[in-house]
Amino acid sequence: MQAISHYQELISNYFDDLELVKEPKNLYNPIQYILSLGGKRMRPILTLMTTEVFDVDAKKAIPAATAIEVFHNFSLVHDDIMDDAPLRRGNETVHEKWDVNTAILSGDAMLILAYQHFEEYEPKVFRDLAKLFSKTALEVCEGQQYDVDFETRDDVTITEYLKMIQYKTAVLVGAAMKMGAIVAETSEENANLIYDFGLNLGIAFQLQDDYLDAFGNPETFGKQVGGDIIENKKTYLYLKAIEFAKPNEKDQLLHLFSVQPNESTDKINSVKEIFNTTGASLETQKAIQVYTFKAFETLEKMKINDDKKSMLKVFGEKLMSRNV
Repeated sequence: MQAISHYQELISNYFDDLELVKEPKNLYNPIQYILSLGGKRMRPILTLMTTEVFDVDAKKAIPAATAIEVFHNFSLVHDDIMDDAPLRRGNETVHEKWDVNTAILSGDAMLILAYQHFEEYEPKVFRDLAKLFSKTALEVCEGQQYDVDFETRDDVTITEYLKMIQYKTAVLVGAAMKMGAIVAETSEENANLIYDFGLNLGIAFQLQDDYLDAFGNPETFGKQVGGDIIENKKTYLYLKAIEFAKPNEKDQLLHLFSVQPNESTDKINSVKEIFNTTGASLETQKAIQVYTFKAFETLEKMKINDDKKSMLKVFGEKLMSRNV
């Protein structure tokens, strides 16, 4: 197992060399565009890293890692349409740069391309990867639907919200790590434990994303800050603010989230102030730590050496303190 920077370089070089220049260009150019924007590429890095955790060369996992990243970007293209988001990684979203119909079709093609990468493996590994991938892809869709449903509900609970982010985000992180274990052909016990590690890390990652959406720096975050507030999303921040708010603060927050989505700076600032005064922002930061440490506890059950556990912990700690 090597430094995280090694896996970052390995997957970045692969995507830099990946060319999808073919006809029809209006199908493939948007795919090339979204993949070229880079981003954190956390999921494929985890797939590569996990493969070497179990003593197999990371290069063997490149097809699986690529599948995860292509699928993730497919989901972003469609999510951005649903959210009417103008920016992704500091650049125009696909539907803004082209149009909605192009973005839908290019996203569909990306889902199919993702599956094609598994064809590079022998039948047993292919079967296990495809089975996990299908289950995960469906859960991501379920999570996205929960997210959409929550926008029109005023009775969303913390438990429901955590289930939503588990499906929408965390299962893909868990799957990315388990795919590395499958490629390495480690024990089922190890594969399931590394999945649980990724799942908890994924929940922490999404809670951090929610926090940065409200309080991040737009120059480093890469997305429109306040986007969740604009779209009236019932995030962990919002739900904790409702739980802790005084009657007048609760009434104000409910009112602000009852109006049609708009980019009012006053609305964003007012909501952020309530998040801070109620203690919701601090509570969200505590929850990020809780799920990160749950991931670390899972590591202790795994049959790998302490050096590898330490490197995985370092990765989790970096995610917990990130600003992008």
